[in-house]
Amino acid sequence: MRSQPSKTFVLPVEYRKVAERVFPRDGLFKSQLPDLKGVGEFAKVLGISVEYQRLLALDKHSSELRTFLDHFQKNLDLLIKKTWVDKSDENRKDILHEKAPLFMDTIERRDFIKSIEEFSVILDELSYLLFGEQSEKSDFTEYTFRIDAQMGLFWWYGSRLSVFKDFKDEKILWAVLLLGLCYLTNF
Repeated sequence: MRSQPSKTFVLPVEYRKVAERVFPRDGLFKSQLPDLKGVGEFAKVLGISVEYQRLLALDKHSSELRTFLDHFQKNLDLLIKKTWVDKSDENRKDILHEKAPLFMDTIERRDFIKSIEEFSVILDELSYLLFGEQSEKSDFTEYTFRIDAQMGLFWWYGSRLSVFKDFKDEKILWAVLLLGLCYLTNF
């Protein structure tokens, strides 16, 4: 699983409030549960609000959502193909290509806990393909924030997905997963 940001990393103040409406500060959903409005605010900060809100409102079996998921998969495939890696890492690209259809199947089955788990693995591999060994360092989140704040927030989001492993609210799980799908579709 993706390593958590280093112990010294502090989420920039301009993102902290909105992030804590979705991801609990201590990693446990005790006093405050995420809500759709909070997830929507997170989408706004990521710069994907319009598409996110449109897709969230769709029926999960609509052809429009199916088209979006197809676009996501094609963009993921392009990201995988277009990355340059050492010959020794080519196998990672192949493994990621194999994971994508299985991930799409879990979404279509509406197994959102499993989908989020698989998405986290996909993000781990994709971050390695895009950023190399830097993605495995404890300061990876800080590194991506220095490149671009929204991108940094996205990779921070990816590092926090494991908090949803026992979460039961399907609407929230779908909303949180859709954040990542929308962001990567437009990456």
